[in-house]
Amino acid sequence: MHAEIISIGSELTTGAKLDTNSQWLSRELAGIGIPVHYHTTVADDLAANVDVLATAVSRADVVLITGGLGPTQDDLTREALAEMLAVPLELDESSLEFIRGLFASRNREMPERNSVQAMFPRGTQPIPNHRGTAPGIWAEIPRDQGRLDCKLAAMPGVPSEMYKMFQQQVVPKLQNEEGPAQFIRSARINCFGPGESQAEQWLAGLTARGRDPEIGITVSKATITLRITAHGASSEECECKIQESKTLIYERMGQSVFGEEDQELQHVVIDLLAQRNQTLATAESGTGGLLAHHLTEIDALGQAYLGGIVAPTDSAKTDLLAVPADVLAAHGPISGEVAEAMAVGCRTRLSADYALAVTECPASAGEIAPATVPCAYIALASDSEAISRRITLGGDPGITRARVAKAALNLLRLFMTGGLSTD
Repeated sequence: MHAEIISIGSELTTGAKLDTNSQWLSRELAGIGIPVHYHTTVADDLAANVDVLATAVSRADVVLITGGLGPTQDDLTREALAEMLAVPLELDESSLEFIRGLFASRNREMPERNSVQAMFPRGTQPIPNHRGTAPGIWAEIPRDQGRLDCKLAAMPGVPSEMYKMFQQQVVPKLQNEEGPAQFIRSARINCFGPGESQAEQWLAGLTARGRDPEIGITVSKATITLRITAHGASSEECECKIQESKTLIYERMGQSVFGEEDQELQHVVIDLLAQRNQTLATAESGTGGLLAHHLTEIDALGQAYLGGIVAPTDSAKTDLLAVPADVLAAHGPISGEVAEAMAVGCRTRLSADYALAVTECPASAGEIAPATVPCAYIALASDSEAISRRITLGGDPGITRARVAKAALNLLRLFMTGGLSTD
């Protein structure tokens, strides 16, 4: 059994809004052993809706629809379903009474247009909505060639309404009494340092198609996430497969692995500082406070992060961080020497155990290779030494700055865990 998720709304196809319902439903379906093969997004167009629904019913055992159940002219889900099934729409009195009662409970008169929300294709069943005026629609659609009926649920596009409807009313209709025919479990391992192709080379056959567990690679702003998805006859079997793959990943990826699931580099750094009762301060030029932003996002920040200084100009470096003018003159603002002086000055100024610094991050030349490859420098100052690293830049400036900020956090992580190379 596999599923298709259909998200309806021109606000999605135009990019005005982001479809998060499909992501959430995919994870929920995996939890009950139903893999998703297709995500489809369609605009508020009746013919397009009918075509998409017919295609989905023909190729998926479970079809979940979100959106298009409101009272306005552009809410076409019920009409498209009726046309696809070749049946009329019929009024369900109990649904209409519920909608009227909902308006009355809010001391509002129900507009006549809302009565359309109590119309259902003949042969389908209403799914009560306990949080809004749009009931869902349930159908089991016969298919030819001896295949199982397609189970279809249309739900509101409003996430809070859809979540409750799916969990409380749709899931029981999808599950067998004996439990799921298969279990699907997943895990994520996060890495920083190598590129995507380098990571795949290190992983070798682990990312091969058809392997169970499947291991996929996703890259977002220089963080590599390894997605492990296991199938099995029990949850325990899936977890065993995942653990075996985790062991192999840790062996092959080595120090580039920094966390799992939702852990980011800043979480790991703050945890390390808290464990040692140590503190951190930051000095930034090209990242403009991005390091500080990442660190202050953490709820359990405690006393680990003392603050940051943004010093985008030479005079700010001299005045705020005590970077010697002769060092700036001799080496230029984008240099390892200045990065180290920034880190030392920041550590002294804020009385921290460690300080991280980032120099300016010059914009790359885009698609044309520059004569001199742009770069930035990061540096770490501790009570015993100051070290710097050169970071080659390129690509979108937003991603570049994120990569440089993460490189600085990773420099401290490796220093504190003893994994820092000498190059």
